[in-house]
Amino acid sequence: MATLLQNVQDVFLELGLPVPTAVATSSDPQVQQVQALLNRTGDILSTERDWQVLASEYRFETVYYQYTGDVTAGSTTITNLSSVVGLSTDFMASGTGIQQDSFLTSVGTTSAVMTIPSTETATGITITFGQAKYSMPSDYARSVDKTQYNKSNRWSIIGPKDAQEWQWLKASYVTTGPRMRYRIMGNKFTLWPAPTSTLVLGFEYVSNSWVLSASGTPKTKATVDTDTFLFPDRLLVLGTKLKFFEIKGFDTTTLLQDYVRELDKWKASESGADTLSLAPRYPNLLLTQNNIPDTGYGNSTS
Repeated sequence: MATLLQNVQDVFLELGLPVPTAVATSSDPQVQQVQALLNRTGDILSTERDWQVLASEYRFETVYYQYTGDVTAGSTTITNLSSVVGLSTDFMASGTGIQQDSFLTSVGTTSAVMTIPSTETATGITITFGQAKYSMPSDYARSVDKTQYNKSNRWSIIGPKDAQEWQWLKASYVTTGPRMRYRIMGNKFTLWPAPTSTLVLGFEYVSNSWVLSASGTPKTKATVDTDTFLFPDRLLVLGTKLKFFEIKGFDTTTLLQDYVRELDKWKASESGADTLSLAPRYPNLLLTQNNIPDTGYGNSTS
């Protein structure tokens, strides 16, 4: 893999411009411009598709607590909690008199405030606090559909739900079931219903980090001359030259063709192919709609 310095030097060399000896520390406006254009090219490429080179997997455990406390009809405050350790506004409360979708809005030393008032007065009841919202990975760009799974129960998590269906779910009489639903809100993976047991959940996502530092740390921008890239160097060089020509008002026809050709090559190398079997196929040998009788199935005749 070529470094930021090497890629920028290639751009200048191919443009017939004086080749710089440094990039990140350069005060030359043209060098700074090419660095910015290279970063812009990488940003655009990262949104082009779900590149395998940017694929990551995220796993986390659900969290819940059970504490005792008091609720009062018409009040949103839970008082005399036996503990508030771990509680935050990412948690939803459930228990006697507590309505569904009752998120916590604040947590005190022995109390917590909910979004919805209690319907009953009860003291010393067991209250379950399930964490419904989980922060996304720091390098999260977007999730990969159909990869969200409850790995403890080996079930898929249904979603992402749109706003209308999400609100319908939270207002429904039936709030539980064997499979959870999810929606990404405020860069948080939000579950419905809130889990009341410890489960291992996971999904694949596309990282926003397409740059690597010299030590291998992922980055979202190339800022040091020794930075390298997860995208093909030739593709980045061509994309940077293309953008340079665009802002200068030059004809980009040939450059665009070269860039698209290189991009198509990389797309093809990233795409898997179906395994082709040379074994013969024998259709309709097993039970199908073509060989099951309408009546008397399973009866023998003599």
